[in-house]
Amino acid sequence: MKRQRAKQRPLYRYDVYRGRRRGQVRLLAAGVCAVLGLLLVLIRGLGIRFSGFLLLGAAALLALSWLLDRLAAGDDRWRLVRRGFYGCVAAGLALLVGLEVVIMDRGDSDMTSLPADAVIVLGAGVNGTEPSLSLRTRLDKALDYLERWPDIPAVLTGGTGYGEEISEASCMYDYLTEHGVEPERLILEDQASNTAENFAFSEELLEEAGVDPARDTVAVVTNDFHIARSELIASREGYGHVVGIPAPLPWAHLEINYHLREAFALVKTFLLD
Repeated sequence: MKRQRAKQRPLYRYDVYRGRRRGQVRLLAAGVCAVLGLLLVLIRGLGIRFSGFLLLGAAALLALSWLLDRLAAGDDRWRLVRRGFYGCVAAGLALLVGLEVVIMDRGDSDMTSLPADAVIVLGAGVNGTEPSLSLRTRLDKALDYLERWPDIPAVLTGGTGYGEEISEASCMYDYLTEHGVEPERLILEDQASNTAENFAFSEELLEEAGVDPARDTVAVVTNDFHIARSELIASREGYGHVVGIPAPLPWAHLEINYHLREAFALVKTFLLD
């Protein structure tokens, strides 16, 4: 028995040492995430503030996991709390991965080659009177689609938000007409403030143009990460057949940021909208 105890003691000390090292690494990772997250939130010009908030959340989870491990070291009740915490984190990560698969799958399904009876271009941010990067990519994709199908009308939808001197619809109208699109093809909807209103307010305008959204095919131009949620909202608003026309962003860090943000937006749409 003495020999057996002598053999077990170094193993026990090693486990304690390893646990402490893991805790130190976790706290260091939490500190790094917190600093990087704060920088991304404060530096607005990078355009990835949401990633900054995610990093701050990751820092909080790492710190909380370290604290729960300490509390659970000698208390069975805290062990149950820790087990529930890790279970919730695992379920959340699984849900996030599943949503990202859906978002990327729908964003990759480019249907530019398919005809439609009308097209809706969803609005995005306007910097003063100039389209933001996100909006410009949508407009360039809309130009391609309108050139491919020259006989269909287009609804440009989006109101005036914070920091915008003109409505998103007006900004899109100016951009498209400057690039050769006939003004008579363009229908402006300049009151919407979100995607649900984009579709709801565009429905009446489409009907006035002779297009029945419930029966006819309507193409929707938006960014690739936004296609899945746009199709869901369009279906809820009574659109029968929507053709997604995705516009990718030019930089990988923006794509990652907006794909992550869109997963949370999808959950909000399912539960609250």
